[in-house]
Amino acid sequence: MKSLRRTAAIALLGFAVALGIAQPPAGAEPPVPPPLAAPAAAAAPAPAAAEFNVRDYGAVGNGSTNDTAAINKAITAANTSGGGIVRFPSGTYESKNTIRMKSNVTLQLDAGATISGNAADTYDPPESNQWDDYQDYGHSHFHNAMIYGDNLTNIGFTGSGVIDGDGALITGNPKSGEADKIISLTRCKNLTLSGITLREGGHFAALLNNCDNVVSDRLTIDTAMDRDGWNIISTTNVKITGAHLEANDDALAFKSDYALGAKLNNGHVTVTDSYLSAGCCNALMFGSETCGDFTDYNFERITIKGSDKSGLGLVSMDGAKISDVHYKDITMTDVRSPIMQKVGTRKRCGNNPGVGSISNITYTNIKATGTTPSFSPTLWGESGSGRIHDITFNNVDITVPGGNGTMSTNPPSNDPKDYNPKAIGTRPAYGWYVRNADNIRFTDSEVRFASNDGRPAVIANNSTGIRFDRFTAQRGSNSPSDLLFQTVNGYCVANSTNTGGGALRVSQTGSSQNCDGGGPAPTARYEAENATYSGGSTVDSDHAGFSGTGFVNTPNAAGAYVEWTVNATAAGSADLALAYANGTSTARPMDIAVNGVTVAAASPFGGTGAWTTWRTLTLPVALKAGANIVRATATSANGAPNIDYLDGPA
Repeated sequence: MKSLRRTAAIALLGFAVALGIAQPPAGAEPPVPPPLAAPAAAAAPAPAAAEFNVRDYGAVGNGSTNDTAAINKAITAANTSGGGIVRFPSGTYESKNTIRMKSNVTLQLDAGATISGNAADTYDPPESNQWDDYQDYGHSHFHNAMIYGDNLTNIGFTGSGVIDGDGALITGNPKSGEADKIISLTRCKNLTLSGITLREGGHFAALLNNCDNVVSDRLTIDTAMDRDGWNIISTTNVKITGAHLEANDDALAFKSDYALGAKLNNGHVTVTDSYLSAGCCNALMFGSETCGDFTDYNFERITIKGSDKSGLGLVSMDGAKISDVHYKDITMTDVRSPIMQKVGTRKRCGNNPGVGSISNITYTNIKATGTTPSFSPTLWGESGSGRIHDITFNNVDITVPGGNGTMSTNPPSNDPKDYNPKAIGTRPAYGWYVRNADNIRFTDSEVRFASNDGRPAVIANNSTGIRFDRFTAQRGSNSPSDLLFQTVNGYCVANSTNTGGGALRVSQTGSSQNCDGGGPAPTARYEAENATYSGGSTVDSDHAGFSGTGFVNTPNAAGAYVEWTVNATAAGSADLALAYANGTSTARPMDIAVNGVTVAAASPFGGTGAWTTWRTLTLPVALKAGANIVRATATSANGAPNIDYLDGPA
């Protein structure tokens, strides 16, 4: 019998989808290639993979008979024959023992097919591991799983069926015969994990360690009643699209531990068009196990709904150097710590790890709202080689609960061996708290609170090169300042205001200001009312906060546009910042073209909260020397937002 908590979890998921809160990923029809002109000879179709139906090897699929032996026979037959598909027709295949994967085998679960776990405590026992002191028990042992494989190539889990722990898997340290994960794979190469659903995974729905070339499309994980969704450890070359992962612990975590007795590198990862939710812990996380270095990660078009630790967490606790990580077009709601970076000194790794670092991280088009209580978005580096550096925030809007009074602006307490956001005491800034960090830049970004707060919006401490350009901050009625710099060498605040339109109050102690050499480049403002615009547009002035003498209000129609001529003194790259207001809750997307070439298709231009709330969208573009034609064109029947101005190179 299925547990009541699982039934409730499924019902809640369905309710969230119906309300539009959760969006399960949907597949898309592949594009049809154009016909080839007069081919010399038709290419021979690839031979179909051999198929091995588990029922032909004795599986019953009645939900009570133990089908593990038959499943393993089919896997062995496929492997012995050089590879193939082990097919599960509709039915429930009870698995009381560990299924042992082999190379060149794909498990295909048809619609209506379920592999179900069982609480008979007859799974493979955990193997011994001489390095299990370096990480938690669940990370150190791999055999005790529903499905296990080591040193395999060309394996897959596909179809539209379900692999269900069915409440039988353990969330803590298992006893002999108990399993604590659904899929456990080590040293694998060429893995496909697509289409299926993993449910009630125990400690982990899926755990990979030291794998390479992983492809996943439309994977669903529903383990909100247990612990982790998917842990990807010491793994390279990963592409994930359309994932829908709901976990209680970490939903999607990238880690590097010492479970295999070595510090292993990680990287070359892309995750797009996915939905993540975490109950107690982290939604999209690096760490906390961070032995080997991480590089080249790209996350785009991701929705995060709920996390009681970090929405976007990135920590180096065990000596890892983390670099070249890029977040873009991400929306977060109900996250306790929207963005968290920390370098710690836990050093729980072999090979005498030093102190790690975090560098070259970008956040673009990020919107987040926090929960009560919350942890201020934080960059916390260590002194010496463990400093955080070269971090950019472009169009990052964060709303925190607020509600604190004034407090000491001294650095809060910190446990350097703990990655949890709560390991740092209450931050003395309600918005951004930055410590031991260098070359940090905020552009076209904003921080607000839901309840009045007496702390500054931003405090930077013991840092260098902290720059704010077109930054907006809400001001608490009793806050001593808006931005406070403490022992900061070379801070810069330019073109920035509070939410009421006034100048930000900047205070400093032991700090120096420097807006030269890497500060915001000089800009020229091109007012929309002086530009060219489509017929039926009007220049209005009935919504306060605009620049110049007014703003352009175009017709509500696709094709409505505003066009400027931007003069560049020399050819090269430049940032264009377009100011707009959208008082509706519906995005008004526009194509941005430079000299007739679209450089940003259907940029969203979402709601700004009110027609009097103006925001900017910054786009990096290439300009030619002299005159450049820049056109913003509405792509939907809602037309364009109200357009105020375009800032470009002076």
